[in-house]
Amino acid sequence: MDRAYELDIPHGQIGLLRRWRLAKELHAQDYRQAIILPRSWKSALLPFLAGIPKRTGFLGEMRYGLLNDIRPNPTRHEVPFRKQLLSLGLAPGEPLPQLTPEPHIRVDPEARSRTLKRLGLDQRLDQTIIALLPGAEYGPAKRWPIESFSGLAKIIREWRHAVWILGSARDQVMGAAIASAAPGAVNLCGQTTLPEAADLLSVTSLAVTNDSGLMHLAAGVGIRLVCLYGSSSIDYTPPGSRQALILSLHLDCSPCFARECPLGHLNCLRNLSVASVAEAVEKQLSV
Repeated sequence: MDRAYELDIPHGQIGLLRRWRLAKELHAQDYRQAIILPRSWKSALLPFLAGIPKRTGFLGEMRYGLLNDIRPNPTRHEVPFRKQLLSLGLAPGEPLPQLTPEPHIRVDPEARSRTLKRLGLDQRLDQTIIALLPGAEYGPAKRWPIESFSGLAKIIREWRHAVWILGSARDQVMGAAIASAAPGAVNLCGQTTLPEAADLLSVTSLAVTNDSGLMHLAAGVGIRLVCLYGSSSIDYTPPGSRQALILSLHLDCSPCFARECPLGHLNCLRNLSVASVAEAVEKQLSV
């Protein structure tokens, strides 16, 4: 990746003026193709405004005109999501390779040092650090209950390991609840950018995580994982890491792919015991 552009527009807003300004910047770079990974109408607007000649993506939200290299929407959960995205980089109809590389995120040591120092964590690296990632932007049906994360954090602190809780600003309340149950745990939710979260994850020994964006980030930096699956599919959105230990109860009602439990009980995650997750953490730490 040679360059990254930030388009900081809150979810649900079009932000036409900001998109237009960035489109002018992209137009000046003379890009020949844009591959649009999301399926939303808004995501296809920017490369269209930038006048990029070839605009590739799934049809998604009826994006005729915005895209001129339209691929049919894949059957949503039959092909792993990562392979669906990879297919956009191939010619139409070209078969996917049988083996696809695991994602890898390169962390800049100097940037990591700055992040650790800014958050006052640079003097706390002499012990085993466990990251807890309690959020999942998609919805509560993908989140292991906070009381379960809190119980796990308490056990990890009793083992005399450090606990860092990472997430977005929307996860701050959850992070605070977990930290209050486990004195000494550090709530970092909402205090980092995505690259800074990668910086922090890269110095931890292991992350316990829902099926979320941060799970994939943690997999990318190469740490060990304990991944908790409920409403989502291990086959559709796997962590993409050989160092992941995946826990799922495989109930008849899951995966349902719903944002909230349609049955109202969330047994797929609520019945995943703290003891079983703690055992998985111990197993991963012993590898």
